[in-house]
Amino acid sequence: HALPNFSFITPNGCDDAHDCGLSTADSWLKSNIDPLVQSSYLQPGGDGLLIIVFDEDDHSEGNRVACVIVSPFIASAGFKSSNSYHHQNALKLMAAALGLSTSGLSAAASASNMSEFFHAVTTASTVTLLPSSLSFGNQTVGTTSAAKLATLTNTGTTTVTISGETVTGDYALAGLGTCGTSLAPGSSCAISVTFKPTATGTRTGSVTITDSATGSPQKISLTGSGVSSGTSTPVASLSPTSLAFGNQTVGTTSAARVITLSNTGTASLSISGIAVTGTNSGDFAQTHTCGASLAAGTSCTISVTFRPAATGARTASVAVTDNASGSPHTAALSGSGVSSTTSTPVASLSPTSLAFGNQTVGTTSAAKVVTLSNTGTAALSITSIAVAGTNIGDFTQTHTCLSSLAAGARCTISVTFKPAATGTRSARVSVTDNASGSPQAVVLSGSGVSSSTTGPAVSLSPTSLAFGNQTVGTTSAVKYATLTNTGHATLTFSGSFAISGDFHFAGLGTCGSSVAAGASCTISVKFTPTATGARAGVVTLNDNAPNTPQRVPLTGTGVSTSTTGPAVSLSPSSLSFGNQAVGTTSAVKFVTLTNTGHATLTFSGGFLISGNFAFAGLGTCGSSVAVGASCTISVKFTPTATGARTGAVTLNDNAPNTPQRISLSGSGT
Repeated sequence: HALPNFSFITPNGCDDAHDCGLSTADSWLKSNIDPLVQSSYLQPGGDGLLIIVFDEDDHSEGNRVACVIVSPFIASAGFKSSNSYHHQNALKLMAAALGLSTSGLSAAASASNMSEFFHAVTTASTVTLLPSSLSFGNQTVGTTSAAKLATLTNTGTTTVTISGETVTGDYALAGLGTCGTSLAPGSSCAISVTFKPTATGTRTGSVTITDSATGSPQKISLTGSGVSSGTSTPVASLSPTSLAFGNQTVGTTSAARVITLSNTGTASLSISGIAVTGTNSGDFAQTHTCGASLAAGTSCTISVTFRPAATGARTASVAVTDNASGSPHTAALSGSGVSSTTSTPVASLSPTSLAFGNQTVGTTSAAKVVTLSNTGTAALSITSIAVAGTNIGDFTQTHTCLSSLAAGARCTISVTFKPAATGTRSARVSVTDNASGSPQAVVLSGSGVSSSTTGPAVSLSPTSLAFGNQTVGTTSAVKYATLTNTGHATLTFSGSFAISGDFHFAGLGTCGSSVAAGASCTISVKFTPTATGARAGVVTLNDNAPNTPQRVPLTGTGVSTSTTGPAVSLSPSSLSFGNQAVGTTSAVKFVTLTNTGHATLTFSGGFLISGNFAFAGLGTCGSSVAVGASCTISVKFTPTATGARTGAVTLNDNAPNTPQRISLSGSGT
């Protein structure tokens, strides 16, 4: 057990009270000992030890040394030993507490260290398990719910050993859990649970976690209701049920992370509200594609960003209020605000889930790509990237990531799906690194189907189109949705495609009357708002696939002509390269430029850069940036001399406050 440093305290620098006088020593003790005793190190829960020794005590029995010991680990108040101790014993106790050798301490080397004054010191492991209960709402008998997650966090200072996870009732541990056999201090893991009722009515159960922490076993209460297949009810589920944003500089906005709201029931889900609530609700913001109702078997998305207003841990929740059992449904939000001077890596995966749909057993899907970004201010050390979970052998990953990812840099992870058997298959890509929230995870899912399986199936990507701000009476750029027939028979459309609201087909789509198995076509949409404010619509497709009609929600905002013009946002607004050897070139750093205005941003002349800095050639900015779009500027640093080096990137454009400038700094060593 760690103890604070020890000091030999002498009043006013004197070797003993005889040299300064008893009045001086007494005054010093009165002024200093009481504050020391009140220190948190010496209170319950602390780890301090204070020994006050009064030597040459001729008036105590046996001519013993009198001493006062203050410690949270004292055997008992007022303890009196029947053994004889002298000044060498006190010296031996201090040396032993510090882990010092007593070989040169003469008589103290063989003296007892007075251990009888203390009880055994143990360090308890502590954990939190949140939430302590999971409610699954209504679920058709014999069918399996979406997984719900609880988080086990080691809040102690020693590693927790996990010896067992058991579940009772109509519940099962799902393959999305991340808990192994041990949990390091400060780390968390997820327990994933599904519900498959065997009968109608209320069904209860529990998850029990047996570990080495105080209060073991830890328990999660489980509730749900089994309903017959003839009962028409909505069932709402959020996936994931928590988002951890890690470290984020105060006053800056994180990349968005997505929660999917699904209606796995048999009746329409009526949504009365989606909001951020809780302690630091102002630090999180949400936008969503959900309307007032969600048809059975469909889903919508909630995008959340984190902009901490202060340093330290920040928490809140997304709450969805609806007509399903268990409302409101919540997803926990967490993150940490750090000052701009704090140098930390921040790992971000986008997207956080990959759904491969149906894939014939034994065949390999096309690759899907996940981007790992370091949005922090220090290098991200990557320990491993691997596939884990229930059906680990059905998914394969390759990546472009090295052992270190510079601040502002990114790399890619490509995943393919080759199911070994029919049915639902799941796993995850796990990235272990030195950022908050490690390991980071991407949920993988797909379904294995036999080669004899017939029938078409529809996949839409993206599942919704958001047009952002558009001046009333003007027409937006075209956006596309890709429709893929992931089934095993030709998909045919019955009737023409329908579109509603201030949205129109752009005439650039490629979908005809049918789509062959495995083939794709595109749907093209444009937005012409007729009034200011939020505008919504939907593309509706009637076909011969399950769950017809298919729908693509459409959203946009009409703005008045008085709010036109481009606007520039730079993130970050400066780049610091730290120390770099003279004559060598640093890793590339990136700045993202976003047009947050209402008209196209155009650049006049080339970008300029000064000092010992140069463009790296990896940027994506051309001659213009569309409304709501972004591009990247890449910079590298090659110092020509030692000492501080500064420079700037200068951009001339048609936005207010032009030219835009990005400050550059580094140091040659």
